[in-house]
Amino acid sequence: MYTPKQFRNNDASTINDFIRQHGFGILVSQSNNRIVATHIPLELSEDETKLRGHIARANPQWKNFENNTEVMVIFPGPHAYVSSSWYDHENVPTWNYIAVHVYGKIQIIEGDELYSALKQLVDKYEKTSEYPVSIEKMSPEYVRQSIKGLVGFAIEITSVEAAYKLSQNRDRKNYVNIISELEKRGDHDSRSVASEMKKIEK
Repeated sequence: MYTPKQFRNNDASTINDFIRQHGFGILVSQSNNRIVATHIPLELSEDETKLRGHIARANPQWKNFENNTEVMVIFPGPHAYVSSSWYDHENVPTWNYIAVHVYGKIQIIEGDELYSALKQLVDKYEKTSEYPVSIEKMSPEYVRQSIKGLVGFAIEITSVEAAYKLSQNRDRKNYVNIISELEKRGDHDSRSVASEMKKIEK
């Protein structure tokens, strides 16, 4: 991922928190000389060395998950258009955004490891439900039949790239004004970008 130096984030703790909060990623791999991608939820392991997830067995992407095949996962974050009318000088418009690319070696997982990955994923997203469900409360036969329709995998992380393009190349006056204008716009992404900019405010 092309990322100028001033927009790179190398803080592992910040990046891992971002992955946990924006866990719906895009799994990218090569299949029959084509690039293929699937949008899926993924979970970062507790030791932060692996991503675990699953895709439908009907999805042919898994058929190229040979042991140690390299894949990429894209975790997109908030993004927002930045108008050059917000500057106190002539310039071009741009786009502020956060994105993380994770590279790693993928392997198919089964049995207890797959069950554990599914349980962890469901528990994570059910915790805010009024009446949370869990795999443990489902009938064993139903769970077994459901798992037959899935292919689980683990990605051993080999490298991570994170772009936090948040107007760090602007002076304080323009930086603060960009935050203000984004907040005025009011949509979710614009407010989220403004919030991230405030964390590193000059």
